[in-house]
Amino acid sequence: MKHTYQHIIAVTGFILLAFASCKKEKAAGHNALSPIVISSFEPQIGSGGTEVLISGSNFTSDTSQLSVTINGKKLKIIASNTNQMMVVVPKKVGTGPITVTIGTGNTTSAGVFNYQYTRTVSTLAGSGTAGFANGQGTDAMFDFSSQSWYRTKGIAVDDNLNIYVADVGNHCIRKIDTAGNVTTLAGNPQAGEGYADGKGAAARFSIPYDVAVDAQGNVYSVDPGNYDIRKISPDGTATTWAWANQEPWSVAVDKTTGYIYYCGLHNPGNIYQVTAQWTTNQVVSALNSPAGIAFDKTGNLYASISGDQVIEKFTAGTWQGSVIAGKLGVAGYLNGAATVAQFSNPFGIAVDNNNNIYVAGNGTGYSDNPDESIRFVQAGAFAVSTFAGSGTGGYADGIGGSALFSAPTGVAVDKNGTVYVLDKINNRIRKIVSE
Repeated sequence: MKHTYQHIIAVTGFILLAFASCKKEKAAGHNALSPIVISSFEPQIGSGGTEVLISGSNFTSDTSQLSVTINGKKLKIIASNTNQMMVVVPKKVGTGPITVTIGTGNTTSAGVFNYQYTRTVSTLAGSGTAGFANGQGTDAMFDFSSQSWYRTKGIAVDDNLNIYVADVGNHCIRKIDTAGNVTTLAGNPQAGEGYADGKGAAARFSIPYDVAVDAQGNVYSVDPGNYDIRKISPDGTATTWAWANQEPWSVAVDKTTGYIYYCGLHNPGNIYQVTAQWTTNQVVSALNSPAGIAFDKTGNLYASISGDQVIEKFTAGTWQGSVIAGKLGVAGYLNGAATVAQFSNPFGIAVDNNNNIYVAGNGTGYSDNPDESIRFVQAGAFAVSTFAGSGTGGYADGIGGSALFSAPTGVAVDKNGTVYVLDKINNRIRKIVSE
């Protein structure tokens, strides 16, 4: 309410000022030789469609020369004079300072506009009961939890928005198309656990734990039961790509090179690079239980280090590592600045096109973990917040923190920024849309 009243007062003041300064504006205008100054803006928090009143000096009424942005995204200009302007925030602009540009001059606000996303969690597929069934949406069944020790994090999405899931209890790889239809890409649940290359139902898997997709739509899986890395072509043909040096739990594709990477939840645990079939190199060693790995679009590698309770970045090429979020060795559930935030057994990880990081918070796979959410690590400063869910386990679709997950172990993000969650104990695939 405080923000609402301040906004009404600000708008009223702007209207009065616009009339009072009309003649003065014609005489004064913008001085290109003087600095542009932002003294304040109101409100400082809001979502898409929020009107913001910016106050300062040396603005202009010539909107053809005026640009206002947040994070490089333009805001709609409603009106402007030399001392104030009214603008509208677009959707998904994100949190950041306001930049005003007039001609070749510009200035940026000292404070930031805090963008409030509406993050809607829904159920994409899965009935909630462990079992096997193909079908649409909630008619389908997965088995992520019939054995409490299952630790699959396997969920990935391709450029055509098809989703791939490592269905550990059914010993197969599933596919969810854009209409929500769930089919079996490779593996045979009726045949049970095993090992065999082949097409579709002729292929056999043991306990597939993770999947990743390359630029050509090939799916790679890791299977600690078989100790292998498998390549699965779009038609469902599974081929052994490499034997693992350590029991493999996680897999990722660096799309800048096409190379495959895998690691296992070991201490010490290593990250390995597969440059071609049967060609493996060790690139990072002696980590304390690396759980999930993912790449950004420039080839930097990110890992959730479950044993150390942190998120680490490995620079492309050198693989020099640094902790970017979390308190080393301290387990908890706390949001805040990178060095203050706490994780509790972080597991699956994904990176979007803007280098924001998403972390599936429950690496134990049990409902008593302090973190039952998807965490968000903002690009650049690496501040940590809760994207959806909370510290309470359960099942509920809803907005942001009102949604409930039970052992979210895997996370993926598509090219549009939609996030998908492997919700283990609920045996469902969840979908999070941000607006």
